Amino acid sequence: MNQNRINLLKGDITKVTTDAIVNAANSSLLGGGGVDGAIHRAGGPAILEECKQIRARQGGCPTGEAVITTGGDLPAQYVIHTVGPVWNGGHKNEPKLLANCYRNSLLLAQQHKVKIIAFPNISTGVYGYPKDKAAQVAVQTVQEFLQENKLPEQVTFVVFDEENLRLYEQLLGE
Repeated sequence: MNQNRINLLKGDITKVTTDAIVNAANSSLLGGGGVDGAIHRAGGPAILEECKQIRARQGGCPTGEAVITTGGDLPAQYVIHTVGPVWNGGHKNEPKLLANCYRNSLLLAQQHKVKIIAFPNISTGVYGYPKDKAAQVAVQTVQEFLQENKLPEQVTFVVFDEENLRLYEQLLGE
């Protein structure tokens, strides 16, 4: 039933027209490299300004948690920033923390009546999470969430490379 609620797209998440995109942020929320830097550059200063307000209110964003800002100049109304775990061999609760990134992002999307959300590959860049293990956590967590919730109506995994595309195709049975 929820399989048709999950899409897979190879491309640039900053160009996806959707209600919300998820940013694989760092705990400072001030932008960085990879997808985080790309989202901040494409979205313009409004995103950084709201991130600074969140920092002033609560400090940074802990691993596994999520916060929401405007989409700024992006073709998305919102950016949900989540902080993935740094891979330490899988012995420091990384799978649970990564699942929390997806779950907390989806809960925040639900609270803001987001119908369509797009996720990048969280923690697989400089944080070193193995792509195959990260994809398994992502797909399983999203599928479980969608089985129990009506919103969001659609989830898109946006992958940047062929390796991730193949991993997600296998997991989603495409």
